[in-house]
Amino acid sequence: MARPDFPKTLREFRRRFAEPSACLEYWWASRWPEGFKGPRCGHGQAWQLKTRPLYQCQECGHQLSPIAGTVLHRSHFPVQDWFWAADLISTHTPGLSARQLQRQMSCRYKTAWFLLHRLRRAMVRPERTTLSGRVEVDEAFIGGPAKGKHARGVAAPPNKSLIFGAVAVLEYVDARGRHAERTGRLRLCKAHRADERTIQSFLAANVEPGALLATAGWRGYSKTALAGYGHHPSLPLAVHIHRACSNLKTWLAGTHHGVEPKYLARYLDEFVFRSNRRQTPMAAFQSLLGIASSISPHPEAALMLPESTG
Repeated sequence: MARPDFPKTLREFRRRFAEPSACLEYWWASRWPEGFKGPRCGHGQAWQLKTRPLYQCQECGHQLSPIAGTVLHRSHFPVQDWFWAADLISTHTPGLSARQLQRQMSCRYKTAWFLLHRLRRAMVRPERTTLSGRVEVDEAFIGGPAKGKHARGVAAPPNKSLIFGAVAVLEYVDARGRHAERTGRLRLCKAHRADERTIQSFLAANVEPGALLATAGWRGYSKTALAGYGHHPSLPLAVHIHRACSNLKTWLAGTHHGVEPKYLARYLDEFVFRSNRRQTPMAAFQSLLGIASSISPHPEAALMLPESTG
């Protein structure tokens, strides 16, 4: 079974997902892109029941709902509305806030908020690869100034949050034969400090060893923190990570009118998801459902808790 294609237009989206059964079939195909594998017996064949929205394993007879054990598990929100929300949040260029989704879907604000945060959990592919080649790294503060705090010291919640960013820089030859650069994949992470240990941890999680790093002259980028990487401290001349952080701040202020620091990590995940798929925005819908169908459900109470900080 190949990964299903994605609707290219709103008209096609409405036609393909006019019925809940069509949504469930698409969700099933997204969940098992390489073919079904029974959760109990590991068998590779299942057939769809005619009387209920379930699939039954041909080998052991176990019946499985397409949404069981996924982000949609035990959701009271109609599956068609889930699809609509996933399409809106993934293909709409600036994204949308919970208040905007509430108006679009005529639901309670709380429903829209939880739905969006569940989808944001599905914006990080567990097996995503690290950045390689030439990579720019920097840190930035999100939010207002903290009284008595300066430079890259401890970020003082709830006033502002410290984040780390890394972006791959891709080189190419343009149509006129000139050397050019463009922004590649992005990684963002919320942090408490910009010290040597935190920088080392961020790099280990997001950048492939051997990459050539461009950084600022901050002392946290020490030989220990950058061990295993090439290093060129020329970040003032490297605009890609600065542009990414500037765009992030504009997006948070414009689309969401600011966010609470305890939930910032999820918004960083959304911004990275959107940035890394900016060349193929319509394909982002299928990518989002593919990840959402493979990760475990998250209770509402857990979504209210702050995300862990890197």
